[in-house]
Amino acid sequence: MAIHLAVAMRVIAMGMTSVIRYVFTRTTTLIITKRAACWSLFIIALTGLSTAAFTVFAADTASSHFAANSNPNSNSNSGSSDAIKPDASHILPPISKTIVTTIQQTWQLNLLKEALRRSDSGYKVQQMSTQMNQKRKVEEALAGTVDVFWSMTSKELEETVLPVRIPLFKGLLGNRLLIIRKADETRFANVKTMADFRQLKAGQNRYWPDATILEANGLPVVTSYQYTNLYPMLEGGRFDYLALGAQEIGEELASHPDPALKVDSHILLQYRSPAYFFVSPKRPELAAAILAGLESMVSDGSFDEMFNRELKIEQLYREAKFEQRVIIRLNTPDLSPLTPIERTELWLDLFSMQGAK
Repeated sequence: MAIHLAVAMRVIAMGMTSVIRYVFTRTTTLIITKRAACWSLFIIALTGLSTAAFTVFAADTASSHFAANSNPNSNSNSGSSDAIKPDASHILPPISKTIVTTIQQTWQLNLLKEALRRSDSGYKVQQMSTQMNQKRKVEEALAGTVDVFWSMTSKELEETVLPVRIPLFKGLLGNRLLIIRKADETRFANVKTMADFRQLKAGQNRYWPDATILEANGLPVVTSYQYTNLYPMLEGGRFDYLALGAQEIGEELASHPDPALKVDSHILLQYRSPAYFFVSPKRPELAAAILAGLESMVSDGSFDEMFNRELKIEQLYREAKFEQRVIIRLNTPDLSPLTPIERTELWLDLFSMQGAK
């Protein structure tokens, strides 16, 4: 307790810029993101700054600090007893302007590039051609081989790499339609309640957060470590449905054509589980730049404009007929308390729908 009190008094006594510099001075590159996150929350609460404003401030301060300490002639800390002596062990390499990503040519990649352009950062995006599952992406991000990827969020993921908490699909990815066997169409049409739905068995990729969410809600789940295996498993009767985001399901089924399968027209499986950009812990300045760019886009309406155009949202609403479906709502037990649910501008209105009775 005494240590915590002393730290809090030190924060209040020091200027905000000194706090940020103190964090970057006393923390290794690997540990910095976890400690900086704690300091950031404290400072935001203390000052009333918005997240976006603090992000830009922190990024600028961090960059200035790195630049100062990489210059042997700098005397910016000369008046402080905490100053770092300009020896080689404290000289940091310049921040790379090339970022490596696993994101392919999709809405997510276009959004990433526009966010970086908005942040005036000068970053250049380099795509990896190697296909990776979720586990491998995280491992590569921790190693610094991959700088940024996108994923549906989970508590474990947010604690392992750096989340940029702007939902990439405005919650659409958590609104799931079902691929089923054509022979089971009537069976699904008879589902009215959660009890009815629990009689059906889901198929899921073991690495996807969805599997954990379905299991936590008492739904039977069969998993595979290979996504492509799920289609023959469904046709073969190993499970009854494969749930995919409403915006992706048509294209996914078309890429795995099977005359025995179809998209169900009766059920909407819904849970709050946003997709974010996730950044390597070795690149906190990149996470700050992406967040600043996305916040700028949300603020001036260009995020929604680009989202509606690229994902053809009006057409999707017409074809999916969400309001005419029976909605099966699930809880997301480990959803982070930092999920920006209260920011209505970041979400579609699907979570307030009543659906068919």
